[in-house]
Amino acid sequence: MSKRIYTRAGDKGKTGLLSGERIDKADPRVEAYGTVDELGTFLGVAKVHSSKRIAEYICIIQQKLFLINSELATNTDSLEPDNPLRNLQKVSTADVEFLEKIADELSEELPLLTNFVIPGGTKGSAFLHVCRTVCRRAERRIVHFANSYPVNEDLIRYINRLSDLLFVMSRYENIEEGDGDRIITREGTRKMTKE
Repeated sequence: MSKRIYTRAGDKGKTGLLSGERIDKADPRVEAYGTVDELGTFLGVAKVHSSKRIAEYICIIQQKLFLINSELATNTDSLEPDNPLRNLQKVSTADVEFLEKIADELSEELPLLTNFVIPGGTKGSAFLHVCRTVCRRAERRIVHFANSYPVNEDLIRYINRLSDLLFVMSRYENIEEGDGDRIITREGTRKMTKE
């Protein structure tokens, strides 16, 4: 078996789905799972710059994003009834609730926020803000794809909730691991700390 990484199969602008079809690389399905892949990669960068607690959560989330990409990269309409891809593990309500639980726990440890946060602070926080915006883009791509193809509603909810959690995580990194969030008010900017 060759160790060659390239196949030349995509040289004409097509890519293969898990379910076997070849589709255009600009197809909304590819845009959706490609942006989720991008999010997982940025989360990897955030993970190496974040506290141990947040890094452990990120590991769990990255694993779930692989499941999401499997869902998005499989056209179940084209599968035979006995195809094992029909039994791929899917994102569930319990997965969404897990994100909510983490967000609630972390939020309880943070000061109440009534202003906008200016991204930055610790490296972990800054990268988590990048992840948050990529997550929002992934959500837009998935919703666009879902306008013409059925998508698991829990998958959409998961990505929506994840962007909220990433915001909370970025705040946690600045408040607990840094010297506070920089917030913007009508009077200008100021630091927000736990005290």
